[in-house]
Amino acid sequence: MKRALIPLILLALQLTPAQAQDRWTGFLGGRPQPVDGLSVPTTWSPTENIAWSRETPGYGQSSPVIWDDHVYLTAVEGPNKETLHVLCFSLETGELLWDHTHASTFPEKSSVYISRAAPTPVVDAQGIYAYFESGDVIALAHDGSSRWAVSLTERFGPPENEFGLAASPVQLDDRLFILVDNDGPSYLTALGKNDGQERWTTKRTSRRSWSSPMLVPFGDSVQIVCSSDGSVDGYDVETGKQLWTYTEVGGNTSTSPVPVGVGTFMVAASPGRDGKNAELARKSNGLFQVQHGADGWQPAFAWTSDKPTPSWASPIVHRGLAYWVNRRGVVYCFDAKTGETTYTERIPQSCWATPVGVGDHLYVFGRDGLTTVLAAGPEFRIVAENTLWTEEAPPANHLPTNKEETEERRRAAAMFSRPTVYGVALVDGTIVLRTGSQVYCIRAASE
Repeated sequence: MKRALIPLILLALQLTPAQAQDRWTGFLGGRPQPVDGLSVPTTWSPTENIAWSRETPGYGQSSPVIWDDHVYLTAVEGPNKETLHVLCFSLETGELLWDHTHASTFPEKSSVYISRAAPTPVVDAQGIYAYFESGDVIALAHDGSSRWAVSLTERFGPPENEFGLAASPVQLDDRLFILVDNDGPSYLTALGKNDGQERWTTKRTSRRSWSSPMLVPFGDSVQIVCSSDGSVDGYDVETGKQLWTYTEVGGNTSTSPVPVGVGTFMVAASPGRDGKNAELARKSNGLFQVQHGADGWQPAFAWTSDKPTPSWASPIVHRGLAYWVNRRGVVYCFDAKTGETTYTERIPQSCWATPVGVGDHLYVFGRDGLTTVLAAGPEFRIVAENTLWTEEAPPANHLPTNKEETEERRRAAAMFSRPTVYGVALVDGTIVLRTGSQVYCIRAASE
């Protein structure tokens, strides 16, 4: 299954497996999992195997992306998120190579309740493509020079979501695909990488969601799959035509449909804080399969489980096992083919970043800086627990200066104000982690 999946995704990005070991091209790597042969550290601490760490301007919730020696991050700054940053660091040394700033075309109050540089950018041989929740899309060359910039807000209207947008773009060799689901006009749009011009746009039913689309292989082609509050949908990459839809889901507002095979991917859902999606959410966590027959496309769950309830971390499949992590740090492990429960165990911290499987290990990047490394396999075993910072020396954490309007929101804001590990990128020998205002590079010391 994995052997058929990875070459097709890499081919769509014009990458060889060897090149992919040194590149992390988008959200969740821009591919299902790191390629075979990747080797990264299993142990670190604030005084061991931290190659470098750097403070960033403003604040960002996106994941880092890597192309050769360049580590790219996005951030927003200012009381109204009026300044957008695209940052480039040297992977080897941590030196800030450049910081490109751009004025937001849709300034809005900076708050811990509103996404702040949440969409992860994508990168290719020509450069970096950064999309912000303001609707701004910025294309830069690897040296930081501007290629083009467009505003989806000016093109389609401003977003309407009291908590902001977070869906990350996905890419083919010549196009970007951006999903905008919110209370206002919702759509999936394709932009040309060479000029930012609209290739096609497909309208969607308005809904409030933060999940990212993914590219899923189907036969010798790929489709864009969106799992977003109340439906799972497949779209043709050339025309934007909706090919199929499945609406017996609920609570699928924050996790991505992670590919695990040809026409198969994981779907996850949560009841939410108010529990209004509880009934459908219990039926919306599992392995999803789309097949094509005489009657057209047939989407359905291959299996589901009513046990896991994820937070922001998407489920993954590694070495034949499917993993979920819920809000309380409980790891649910299933046989990926049958859905049979393998184990259910608690670890010290839940995670915002999606876990990553590498070789014999599963890395769970805890939101408060503790990474739990588990043995990959049907038996629960903690290999290592690695702290990124100490209470005495926490990372930089540039919080909004605006005051929340009610006492209830001010009390709640305190819970969201602590440093949080939002995203990760892995290349051979190296792990890069980012919090809101700091980036860390983990690399084993040379012998």
